Amino acid sequence: MREVLRPARLWPGDVLKVGAVGLRTRPLRAFLSALGIAIGIAAMVSVVGISSSSRAELDATLDALGTNLLTVEPGTRLTGEQAELPMAAEGMVGRIGPVRAQSAIGRVDDANVYRTGKIPVVETNGIVPYATRTDLLDTIGGTIRSGRWLDAATGAYPATVLGAAAAERLGITRAGPDTQILIGDEWFTVLGVLAPAALAPELDSAALIGWPAAGSTLGFDGHPTKIYTRSAEQQVEAVREVLGATANPEAPNEVQVSRPSDALAAQQAAGEAFTGLLLGLGAVALLVGGVGVANIMVISVLERRAEIGLRRSLGATRGQVRTQFLTESLLLSALGGLGGAALGSGVTAVYAAYQGWLTVIPLWAVTGGIAATLVIGGVAGLYPAIRASRLSPTEALATP
Repeated sequence: MREVLRPARLWPGDVLKVGAVGLRTRPLRAFLSALGIAIGIAAMVSVVGISSSSRAELDATLDALGTNLLTVEPGTRLTGEQAELPMAAEGMVGRIGPVRAQSAIGRVDDANVYRTGKIPVVETNGIVPYATRTDLLDTIGGTIRSGRWLDAATGAYPATVLGAAAAERLGITRAGPDTQILIGDEWFTVLGVLAPAALAPELDSAALIGWPAAGSTLGFDGHPTKIYTRSAEQQVEAVREVLGATANPEAPNEVQVSRPSDALAAQQAAGEAFTGLLLGLGAVALLVGGVGVANIMVISVLERRAEIGLRRSLGATRGQVRTQFLTESLLLSALGGLGGAALGSGVTAVYAAYQGWLTVIPLWAVTGGIAATLVIGGVAGLYPAIRASRLSPTEALATP
């Protein structure tokens, strides 16, 4: 009896070597094919990473500044006119039990801010002068970037502290006794410059003046424009319910109460919606890369008919040929996936460092991206692999 020859078995190491033949012999084509996959994965990883880093920064900011800050400001009357808070509003708000701290600012009307007296009147740069209490900085959790804050002494004299945006518009980089600006018809010494105020963005474009000096120098009428309160964390909603009626008992409907941290959370939610859109674009790019891999594998099968015929004539089974081309497609996609994950992580790290954020790249984004490339590579290489396995040795060897 004749001995039946069994085809040699391919071990995993042999499968990888055989599958990598096409990549080694055509490196430029392999690189360009993997690049399409890499772009899609890089886009998805970087979008998720940047969004997660931004969210982590927001959480850290809220942890540092707190979510128990509530603000009270006048709304509009039924006639459409701008309402006004009573002068006693600040004191009445301070008598609410859970309120731990309160402060206020008051807009000074008919007074513009200029760097010098030679600036055209219409060029105000949107800088608004406010009378302010000396405990404002502690209440809002703000910080001084340069110089110092107002106190009981300086608050009675023509001295001011500029918001971050106001200082930039006026071309002032640091505070000092020799730095002065014109507010209304009076010269004020710039005592300090604030860092950006996350929970009180209206202060960024403000020139803050002591409450007594605003009244004596600029004719401030004493009505608060905005009151800031800090409450016990567990009592914030309860305080929010009574703030309007407490600040203006005669017309509580003319009072607006808000929670600044809610605006930051809403901004983050909008960013997450935009992130979903960018993830969709990354998925489209990944799909296009998968189509490119499938196209390259089909071309590879057509170009390597002679190789397939020779392997089949030497005893390779259809399954082994199919495995070879499927492995090549998976390797091609895996290279693109790994490269894309590394590129996306690098983009996230660079952008987060530029913004001063903590770099956060979720593990699921990297592993999920690589897994997605393997699935796409498997689907893209399945048809070319089956087509290659169906070629008979005689047909393949007869191909010129």
